[in-house]
Amino acid sequence: MNILRLALLGVVLNISCLAATADLPAQVNSVYPKVQQLYIDLHQHPELSQHETQTAAKLAEALRGLGYDVTTGVGGTGVVALLRNGPGPTVMLRTELDALPVEEKTGWTFASRVHTTDDSGADVPVMHACGHDIHMAALYGTAALMARNRQSWHGTLMLIGQPDEEKVGGARAMLKDGLFTRFPKPDIAFAVHDTNNFPAGQIAFTPGYALTSSDGVDITIYGKGGHGAMPQATVDPIVIAACTVLTLQTIVSREINPQDAAVITVGSIHGGTKRNIIPDQVKLELTVRSYKPEVRQHLLDAIARIARAESEAGNAPRPPDVKFMESTPAQYNDPKLVDRIAASLRQQMGAENVVLSPPWTPSEDFSEFGKAGVPSAMFWLGAANPAKFEEAQKTGNSLPSNHSPLFAPDYNPTLHTAVLAETTALMDLLK
Repeated sequence: MNILRLALLGVVLNISCLAATADLPAQVNSVYPKVQQLYIDLHQHPELSQHETQTAAKLAEALRGLGYDVTTGVGGTGVVALLRNGPGPTVMLRTELDALPVEEKTGWTFASRVHTTDDSGADVPVMHACGHDIHMAALYGTAALMARNRQSWHGTLMLIGQPDEEKVGGARAMLKDGLFTRFPKPDIAFAVHDTNNFPAGQIAFTPGYALTSSDGVDITIYGKGGHGAMPQATVDPIVIAACTVLTLQTIVSREINPQDAAVITVGSIHGGTKRNIIPDQVKLELTVRSYKPEVRQHLLDAIARIARAESEAGNAPRPPDVKFMESTPAQYNDPKLVDRIAASLRQQMGAENVVLSPPWTPSEDFSEFGKAGVPSAMFWLGAANPAKFEEAQKTGNSLPSNHSPLFAPDYNPTLHTAVLAETTALMDLLK
């Protein structure tokens, strides 16, 4: 009798879940006005990394209004919202909170006109040029539908508003502040990220390595300054820096297996004040990207080795300072988890709208949660206007990318798709 009751209960729950997911597009439409309202508000009022106080407060208030148990101030301005719904797995959905020091040029009526003082004291414009406002608004809509459909899933839903993604420090800060000890450690972590690489209405996925690791490296090269007309009395750090930049390029071309992805870019060089003055020092700022941990370590070791060798060869008065900054591991999408989510999305959205994507070389500190032992998956959310995307494909032109002042997601279909995809995935993972 007990076995029969359990079997009948399983059938009832399965029917309930199927009914809820079948009705999801209509449910998304019902919550969309509030989703759009939150999106426009967040877009107009962006905040920089580590300063997302009002953004976090808005998200926390919205989630409390849905009945979630909300904690703020985690890892700085981070938000953790829990909805406990009986026994079952704990599944985490993450959004980011921060914006970028970019002047918006979309021409939207609700474009950001915010200016603020950054950490260096400079006045800078601020814009959600990476779509984190899309992510937050979608998370709110998903939270509303998950709360509405509690009869169709069981377990604990954990929603994360993560600060400081753009400097790849927020995830680590939240973990250090007890994210997985003060709160339930999730069995699964899930996220989406918008992009103009796909049209609105599509979701893309990448099993395995999806995004590279990211390491910032600062190299200060020392010399002996003096008159530019008498270089024999100096040690010119600009010449040493030039040799260093060129030799660094041989790491990828001559030390890394051509089948392994690796990037070393010297993004800035600062040295000198006048054409006839040889300075005392030059600073190089690098970004380093790779997928495999062993390749990453080789790149960093080789950069330090070459910087020291070039300074010694140039007779520098002291070795260079090599500092490693803003690091995060590669994003590895658990293949079994990706396959499961992709299957549920195909059933809900149609196979033509759930597509395979190659790995990319940008980075994301969502990877820190996987490093902490939680199987994770990040999916790509198409954000391009479909007609403009089709035209760009025909002409070979590129649409404005994330971080561009012209980045303007086709937000109505993008938000609808995000809420639908997130809710579908969570309902499956928590069924």
